[in-house]
Formats: sequence, structure tokens, C-alpha cells
Amino acid sequence: MHTDSFLSMGPHEFHRVVYSEWGDAGIGRTAVCVHGLTRNGRDFDFLAAELALTHRVICPDMPGRGRSEWLPVKQDYTYPLYCADMSALLARLGAEDVDWVGTSMGGIIGMLLAAQPGSPIRRLVLNDIGPFIPQAAVERIRSYVGENQRFRERADAEAFLRQVYEPFGPLTDGQWSHIMTHSIRETTEDDFAFNYDPGIGVPLSAGPAEDVDLWGAWDRIRCPVLVLRGERSDVLLTETVEQMKHRGPDMEFVEFPRIGHAPTLMAAEQIQAIADFLQTNV
Repeated sequence: MHTDSFLSMGPHEFHRVVYSEWGDAGIGRTAVCVHGLTRNGRDFDFLAAELALTHRVICPDMPGRGRSEWLPVKQDYTYPLYCADMSALLARLGAEDVDWVGTSMGGIIGMLLAAQPGSPIRRLVLNDIGPFIPQAAVERIRSYVGENQRFRERADAEAFLRQVYEPFGPLTDGQWSHIMTHSIRETTEDDFAFNYDPGIGVPLSAGPAEDVDLWGAWDRIRCPVLVLRGERSDVLLTETVEQMKHRGPDMEFVEFPRIGHAPTLMAAEQIQAIADFLQTNV
């Protein structure tokens, strides 16, 4: 793995987006893996190590997360900016087409890009996300995103994250350690905070919480789609999955027991499901 970056233009400024790259650029296929709302590209280290056998794998930190720059105008943390950033990344990669793996927010970005005419997305993996998110799930996410929480001790930050990320399901100590390493930063005040800009919650909290409806985008997607779901997910409902099966693109579906929102893509069975899907009809 090595790290690289590029400049992208938003409504108010250029900002630097950092990404991890795995595998050989000449291997033939390219996979782009995009994380969830408060997460970062290092979530995909376990998956990327496996996919790098067949793909060049690119795992960006979206603006305001991980190693990427924070936006000075917090209202700019929106999907038009995220899609523009990822379009700039795709242009930089120079690949004729790509496979896309998106967890939650990263899956929404993937859906929006795949729905566009001439999209370079060859195969799309949606990790615990679909074209409909119920209001109750939006309210739950809003309840903790954007809080500028600080902790005097790192152990306190880790304990809080274990509570918030309990829906991730059973994880090994090594997997939890990896998540914590890339989720917490030490501040200049010698305390600890989460590794993202609290300002990402500003657009999310503007106005009342409502259902998210992206069925129009789903119906325009033409590439094959693999949908992954945590059995206890409140973001991707079973009734949404049933609707997805009967409209829109060709779709495969895998559900993982004892997991909520969202599967971490660290377990062998989760990684294998994605690898098998991306290797089909290569």
C-alpha cells in the first residue's frame, strides 16, 4: 500500500483528497472503495489486501475525514461535492471503467455516479445501503454525527466508539484495534477526538429529518449490483431490498447475521462475497 493525493475544486476552494492505493496499476481492473459518513478509507485495508490480487484498489478519504483536508465552508459537505471529487479521482486514475465498493455514504455516491449516462462503473457493490433510508435511521445518525466530542483519555474515546459501532457486530480484538487506530486523533490540546471534521454534520442537521428517496437514481443504473445487508440494519430495510429486487438493475443479495449497520468488510465471508462478485464475467 502507498498513499497519494489530488486537488479537487469545490464551490469555494480547492481541497486535497488523500487516498490509499493497493496492487499493481497494470493488473487490468481498478476497484474504488468509498467509506461511510464518519469513516475513512482505511476501513478497507482487509478487503483491499484481498482484492489487490486481481485489482488496483483505490481507497479515498472523503473530504473532512481521515487524512483529507477539512472544508472551510461546512455547508459544502454534500453529495454534489462528493460526486465531483470522485469524478476527479476517476479522471486521475485513467481507467476506462472501474468496480465500485461503497459503504453507506460511499454506496450513495456510487449509485449517483452509476445512474449517470456513460458512467464508468462496471460493477457496483452497495454495503448496507439502498435507494431508500427511513426517517428513523436518519434521526439516529443525526444524533451523534457532528458533535465535537473530546476525551481526556484515549480509552474513553475507544469506549464511546465501541458503543456507537456496536451494530458492526462481532469483531476480533485485532479488527477493533484497526478501527480505533484510524478513528481517533490526538488534538493540539492533548486530548482525543474523532478523526473527522464535526462540520460534516452541518448539512445533515439542516431542516427536519426526512426519509431519503433515491429510487429515481436506482432505476437508471445499468451495471450489475451486489447488495450486502446486516441482518439488524435500520438503514437498509428488508422491504427496501424486496423492492430493489423487482426494479432497477440486475442485483445479487447477501445478508450477514448478527450485524446491523454496517458490515465492516473485514470478515472472510464478507470479503469473499465481494471478490466473487467482482470476478464474475471478467
